[in-house]
Amino acid sequence: MSVIQVLDKKFVPFISQETIFHKVKELANSLSEEYKDKNPLFIAILNGSFIFASDIFRQLTIEAEICFIKLASYKGVKSTGNVITSIGLDVNINNRHIVILEDIIDTGKTLHSFLPQLHNQQPASLKIAVLLHKPDATEYPVTIDYCCFSIPNKFVVGYGLDYDGFGRNIPEIYQLHIE
Repeated sequence: MSVIQVLDKKFVPFISQETIFHKVKELANSLSEEYKDKNPLFIAILNGSFIFASDIFRQLTIEAEICFIKLASYKGVKSTGNVITSIGLDVNINNRHIVILEDIIDTGKTLHSFLPQLHNQQPASLKIAVLLHKPDATEYPVTIDYCCFSIPNKFVVGYGLDYDGFGRNIPEIYQLHIE
């Protein structure tokens, strides 16, 4: 891994593809153990979590379902502060075991805004699995049940995470280079 450019920004290596693979496999194993015989429904939050969700789902050893919703709060390298739902949940989650798959939690506003909608549908259980968490950026209370990596409050791209729509296809995670 070396310095890369995405649009007008430079990024430096942060988390290798191999390290991501091992953490995601550990998480899939934990989820398979916890949800054995429970037929959980995984809800992946688009766009950023699609690679993370795909890798988790392929490594599960249990019966499970997956669906996708689209929530957005980012423009450029900062959160807009507004959460927009552009693709909603179209599955009945009443009395289902739900696992939300999210790429990154920084302020927590996106999930904090969305979780009440899920709780109102009375799932049997509701847990959150996240690839990356920025504890120093968290402003809204969100309980994270599974976290692959806690990271500093730096902007990152790769492995599904983007900068204005670009960089999602990078297999590693890079952080913004400050000169």
